[in-house]
Formats: sequence, C-alpha cells, structure tokens
Amino acid sequence: MGSLICDERDQKFVMYEMLKIENLFKTEHFGDYSRDMCDMVLDGARKMAEEVVFPVLVEGDREGCRVENGNVLVPKCFHRNFRIFREGGWTTVSVSPEAGGQGFPLIIGMMTEEWFMHNFSLVGYAFLTAGAAHLIEAYGTEAQKRKYMQKMYECVWGGNMCLTEPGAGTDLSNIRTKAIRQPDGTFLLEGTKQFITGGDQDLTENVISPVLARIEGDPPGTEGISIFLVPKYIVNDDGSLGRRNDYTIPGIEHKIGLNGSATCQMSFGENGACYAELLGEERQGIRIMFQMMNEARIFVAVESLGSASIAYLHALAYAKERLQGSALEEMKNPLAPRVPIIRHPDVRRMLLWMKAHVEGMRALSYYTAWCVDVMESTADAAVKDTCRGIIEVLTPVCKAYCSDLAFRICETAIQVYGGYGCCNEYPVEQFLRDVKPTSIYEGANGIQALDLVGRKLGMKKGLYFMKLLGEMQKTIQECAAAKGVGDLAADVQEAANTLAEAGMFFAGSASSGKFMIPVSNAYTFLTMMGKAVFGWLLLWQARVAREALEKICAQKGVDADDKAALKALSAEDSEAAFYTGKIAACRYFIKHILPEVAAGMKAIKSEDLSPIDIPDEGFAV
Repeated sequence: MGSLICDERDQKFVMYEMLKIENLFKTEHFGDYSRDMCDMVLDGARKMAEEVVFPVLVEGDREGCRVENGNVLVPKCFHRNFRIFREGGWTTVSVSPEAGGQGFPLIIGMMTEEWFMHNFSLVGYAFLTAGAAHLIEAYGTEAQKRKYMQKMYECVWGGNMCLTEPGAGTDLSNIRTKAIRQPDGTFLLEGTKQFITGGDQDLTENVISPVLARIEGDPPGTEGISIFLVPKYIVNDDGSLGRRNDYTIPGIEHKIGLNGSATCQMSFGENGACYAELLGEERQGIRIMFQMMNEARIFVAVESLGSASIAYLHALAYAKERLQGSALEEMKNPLAPRVPIIRHPDVRRMLLWMKAHVEGMRALSYYTAWCVDVMESTADAAVKDTCRGIIEVLTPVCKAYCSDLAFRICETAIQVYGGYGCCNEYPVEQFLRDVKPTSIYEGANGIQALDLVGRKLGMKKGLYFMKLLGEMQKTIQECAAAKGVGDLAADVQEAANTLAEAGMFFAGSASSGKFMIPVSNAYTFLTMMGKAVFGWLLLWQARVAREALEKICAQKGVDADDKAALKALSAEDSEAAFYTGKIAACRYFIKHILPEVAAGMKAIKSEDLSPIDIPDEGFAV
C-alpha cells in the first residue's frame, strides 16, 4: 500500500489520464513545464508531507495555541517545521514568476496542497498568507507590492483576511469597523473582528491583515465598504520594522478542532492609532475581498479533500490489519480463524462509499483547477468563456459539497475503527474534529447553496449552467457505447436531465412569485448537483480506466468481463487492481448514490415549505 496521507496513483490518474494536462504544456502560457517537472514537484510534496507536515499533527493539536502579553503563541513543534515548509516555497507553486512564484498550472499547486491539508493547523498560516499576498499582487500599488508582497509570498511575513465581526457573522453589510481618513492619504481604523484564522502568530516577524471597514461618511450596506492593509508592525521606508501597530488580540477561540490554528479576536484602534493603507479603490472592498474568497472556497475544497483522503486511507489500512470475526461462510464454526475486518460486507460497503466519494472530491477539485488553467492558457474566446462559466457554477459546489462530505467520510472512518476510532490514540477522531470548520469557512454552506441557486444558475441568463450541462452531455455520449461502462451512461444522463429540470422549475417558481421554493430548496439542489457532477466525473474516469484495463487484460490473456479472472489478475498486478477499483467505485456511486438526485427533485416539486411555514414557537415549547 502507498502513502497513508494521499493516493498519489489516483492523483496522477486524474492529472494525466483523465484531464491529460500535458496538453497544457503545448500552450505558450505553460510551455516551459513538463510532466517530469510536475512529477518532481509532487515527489517533493510527498516527502514534505511525510517528513515535516504529518509528524507534528497530533502534538500540535494537543499543545494548541495561547495568548501571552497580547501575542499568540502557536505550538512549539510548529516552528522548525514551518520554517522548513516555508523555505521549500510550497505556497508559491502556482504563483506567477513575475511575483516570485514558480508558475506551475493551478492544478499542480492544488495537488501539492492535498498532501499538506491534513494538517491545516500548520500549513494554513502559510496558505492564508499567500492568499492575502495575491490580493496585493492584484490590487496593490507598486509601493505596496514592494513593501509587502514578496515577504508575504515567502512567508517571512504572515497574512490573513479580516471580515467577520461580533454580531455580524456572514452579514458583511453590517460591518461597523470604521476607517478615519488622514491628511497623508493613510487611515486610522477602529473596530473589532472575530473568528480570524491566523489573525496573529509567532511564526513570522510581521503579520499583514487585509481588513474590511467603512470610511467615515460612506454609505451603509456592502457598497460602502473598503479594504485596508493593517500591518502588525509598521514598515519603515527602508523596509525595516517600526512600532507595534495599535491593535490587540483580546483572545483566541477554543474550537472543536484545529487547535494549532489560532482563531483570533482582534481589536483595532483602542488608542486611536491603528495605521491602515487603502487597498485598491474606495468602496470596492467587497469586490476585492471576493477574489480572495472565491480562491479560498476552492482552497477549502482541497482542505476537505486532504482530511477525507487521509481518513479513508487510515481506515482502509486498519481494516486490512484488524482481525475480528470469521468469514461469512464460516460464521457457524466457532473454531474458524479470525479474518481482517475488510472481509466483512458492511465494512466493505463503508470503504467503497468512502473511496467513491474521495475520488469524486478529487476529480471535482482538480477539474475546477484545470478549468482555471485552460482559461488562462487558451486564446480561444469561446473556450475561455466556457471555462469561466463552469468555474463560477462549480465553486460553491466545490466548497459546500466537499466540506460536508469530508465530515461524513471522517465519521465513517471512525465507524470502521469501531470503538477505537473514538479514542485519541488513533488519529481518525482528530481528522473529524479538524475538518468540521470547513463547512463554515468562507461562508457557511447554506450561503453557498443560496449563491448557487440565487446567483450562479442565472448568470448570463443561465448560459453558464447550460455550459456545464453541455460538458456533462459530451462525456455521457462518449461513454454510452463504451465497453464495460456504457450501461452507466443512462443513469448519469437521467441525473443531468434532472438538474436541468430543477433549474427550469426554480425559474418558473420565481417568475410566478413563488420565490421561497428555490430559496427553501437551495441546499437540496446543491447536494443534487454535487451528486450529479460526481456521477459525471466518475463515469468519465470509469471509461478511461476500462480502456486501460482492456490493454492490460489483452497483454495477460484475460477477459476483462470475467470477474473471477479479473480478481486473480488484480491480486498480482497493481495497475489492474487500480483500474478495477476505479470502475467499481464509479459503478457503486452511480447505482447506490446517484438515485438520490431524483429523490431531491421529488422533494422540490412537492412545493412543500415546512421550514418556512412552521411558526418559531413550533420548534419547541
């Protein structure tokens, strides 16, 4: 068995066999890169994950963070490992060379991230910093880029993003932090932020916080919000660090998991001297911040994937080793030898459920990143617009569906372990605790569903949604006549048709004044879409896998439809086993999970509005 952190064989299957990313290297934009270079980067990521990131997972969780003298102290074990990680340049794999990065396609950066995300407490400090640096790269002045960007990309300085305020939560229009204009063009900030991941830490010598605030006199609502850069230490003209800026860390949150990741309260301007610089144009704060938010939503999908993948691989390894019970055919024999629990049907069901969903998450996350790469590298305007549309529609699905699934996958991993899974001597309970915040990060998943139904479905008068359905249709048609998987194409076609039907039903409901039908059923639709998209991507994979399996079987003189012969071949040929497993995961998902799309449509068409109609008092007396 390979690594217990990430399935590198499946990574390379998606990258080279499914998406064929080597075609990117034929473009001018990515012409300097090659398969060998990508493999070298991924080999380095595996080594970094196994030797640096994973070893401090448990210790960091148990030590946690604390505040002393107004500063956050992260787990001691993080310091050496963070330095090694930073020096490896792992946050800039896909950053442009002009900004000091390595310029690889986004999908390669995302694949390296999957190796690290099981320990978000450690690497989150670095990746959040890179996200903030990208905002400065996109919207900062040349002076701001010179002052902040390079040191942030190098993680010599840290970064975060400061949105949420006490009492405001997701409602950014209710932000009360104010910016007071100064004669020299700078600002002074006053206000409080809450739930700020990486708001402070002692891993870097400075922390640069992009902060949403309203300039005094600007209008209420989101249209009056600007964004500012607030350094922990003022940066002098020569690049040296000056005084400590006027903000404090009153405390950190004690969360369900991610104990090594400091979630801070931040109080700005208690002494009226919190220095801030405007980033971009005034009153454009929401638009600017949403660049980082949209990137972060795909980032959360990969964080979720990292936790789900490691949980599945640990559960699989445990199931192969743990001896309990006898084989099904010998249950009546009290002297029968004990067998690994992977031999038990219900354990196999759980493992295959996890495998299918992890591989669906990986396919969706990588496909979305690949669309970004194609969009950036093509000169074809139509292809560029198709990719842009698919990215828009899939981003809330990536974030919400993957983060919710990741929690269920970790929960199922605990179930495979049985009672031991609930004990902290095994890591799966930490995987579950650490992944839970992902469903709340970057806009809770209910908000993602409303964004999908209320905004994304209607973009370009529904054209972007139709472009996604069009891509699904191409795959279905290619697979319909494919040997070994053709019978599955009709099931995916039905799910795709149901998505289109739901979109039209929502449009009809809204036009007839029944606005609460799409609103009340937004999350139902998002999960339907997640399942349909998984079915499409797994079908695509199954066709590719079957073609590869046919070649192996032809070389070995084996009939690919002979289950017994294929099982024997898989026992001695790892590639045959891999492709057989891909096809099995697809078939399981399409036959056992995909029918839930039709159930969701039935619920939507009932027009039942129980969640809206029930009186507040009806929930409990």
